[in-house]
Parts: sequence; C-alpha cells; structure tokens
Amino acid sequence: MKPYISIVIPVYNESKNLKQLFDRLTTTLDKIGKTYEIIFTNDGSKDNSGEILEGFYKLRPEQIRIIDFSRNFGQHMAVMAGFELSKGDIIVTLDSDLQNPPEEIPKLLALAEKGHDLVSGIRLHERKDNWFRRNISILVNKVRALITNINMTDHGCMLRAYSRNVIDLMIASNETTIFIPALAYTYATNPTEIKVDHEARATGVSKYKLYDLIRLNFDLMTGYSLVPLQVFTIMGLSIAFLSIIFVIFLFIRRIIVGPEVQGVFTLFAILFFLVGIMLMGLGIMGEYIGRIYKEVRHRPRFAIKKVLGAQLDEKNTHIRY
Repeated sequence: MKPYISIVIPVYNESKNLKQLFDRLTTTLDKIGKTYEIIFTNDGSKDNSGEILEGFYKLRPEQIRIIDFSRNFGQHMAVMAGFELSKGDIIVTLDSDLQNPPEEIPKLLALAEKGHDLVSGIRLHERKDNWFRRNISILVNKVRALITNINMTDHGCMLRAYSRNVIDLMIASNETTIFIPALAYTYATNPTEIKVDHEARATGVSKYKLYDLIRLNFDLMTGYSLVPLQVFTIMGLSIAFLSIIFVIFLFIRRIIVGPEVQGVFTLFAILFFLVGIMLMGLGIMGEYIGRIYKEVRHRPRFAIKKVLGAQLDEKNTHIRY
C-alpha cells in the first residue's frame, strides 16, 4: 500500500540515539493513524548504526527503508537520497539526534494538509545549544536572508514537511551542491512556518564543525544568489571613483604645498586595504567558478552500497522501485 507519510532521517554515528528515536517516532506515527514509511539513510557511519538500522528493518519490513551509503556524503545528500526513495504524499525530515521531537510531527502535518507545500519548523527560543552554536546559527540566518532573499526564520531546523510536488522538483534539480531549505523554498508556492520544541542532544556531539558552518555559508551565498559578485562590482566602481578624487586631491596639494614624503604610511595602509578587497573578491569569484567546475563534471551526488526495501538502478547511485 502506498504510504501517505514518508519520514526521511539522515544518520551518522547515532547508535546511542536510534533506539529511543525509533520507539518515539513509531509511537507517534501509529497514533496519527495513516499509512507511513520511515527512510533511514546511513551516511557512512563508523559505529554500529548500520546494524541497528537493519534491526529496525527486520522488525517492520513493510514500513522501514534503509539506504546505506558507501561513505560519508553529508547530511544534505543523505536527505536527497531519502527523497528519491520516498513515495508519500507528504514528506517529513528530522534529525536522528532527538533534538527534533518526533511528537511535533502532527503540527507540521496539520498545516501541510491545509495546502502548505513547505512547512518549516522554528526552534523555540529556549534552545539548548551552547552559546557559540546558537549565535553562529543566528549569524548564518541573517546572512542567508540578506543575500538570498529567502525568508526562512530558522534554516537550521531539520523538522520540515514537504509536498510531493516540491520533492519531485528538488529531485529533478541535478545540482551537485545542494542546500535543501533554500532549494525547497525556491519551488514552494505556499510556504509557512510553525514553532516547534527543540530538545538537547540526547547523547554524543554535533557533527557540524566550524569549517562545516563556514562551508555552509559559502554554499548559501554562491548557490542561490549573485549578490556577492554584484557587491564586489559596486565596491570596485566606488573605490575607482574615490581613487580618482584622491589623485586629484594629491595633485592639487602638491601644487599648493609642494613635494613631501609625509603620509607614505597612510598610502601603504590604503594599498594593503585595496589588495585585501581584491583578494576577497577573487575568492568569491573562485567559489562560483568552483561550483561550475563541480557541476560540469556530472559526477553522481552519492554512491549507495545497498538498500533495504527498494532496488538500486544500473548505475548504483540512484534508487528505483
């Protein structure tokens, strides 16, 4: 029977949280009373998460799907693989670390059934992340909204519900570098948001390091907007105009005051500032060129070792039923 709800969960070294997640999630979905499937993507876990997931499949083979990556490809690729396998009319994503309470899923379903094709969770203010992660998340949100004009309050919350149409459009977008919330917002015609509870991580530590957050920021800037390039174009024109004025000022000053050597260090400071701006601009340009380079190679976004509950296609990279 075709499921009405598909739950997609990326998993990476979460063996200590999976049993509790499975129990709470299945209890919640059973209470809803509609057909469902749960899709776990094992994103190259180095602990025994894979073995635990296989145990879940043996318990409920009609409802559990397991995707096992050949190595770690990242959270967003793990979610996209789950999207490709999903068959539900409404698809819900959540983290496997229990920071997204499964009991909040009915809230999202209620709005999705009212016609919203993207329902995004907003973690309540009493988040239990540490000070650094909380403020970095706020900063990333502000930068994302400013540059991409994507008006999502909390892009870091994994608890979201998508319509089948939005998921199909995302699957058809064969981009190598994907930021799922922004891509979904691009295709959604009636998005909305809702406040959801946010719990402290049950066990373990976050898989996102400082570099990952920085990388995410660059992906946001270069993947969904040309604003960074436009900003440096405007800065270049402005600096060139100011430089002309400054040269005229120095010429007039030389005529009036005469030759002098004072201010040479100021000129060096200005020169270093301009060199820094140029290097930053080259870096931003390099990000765009790097993305183009990755796209034109047309490499598979992920490689799958095995799947429980579905079949792999001939290339062993995507899923067919």
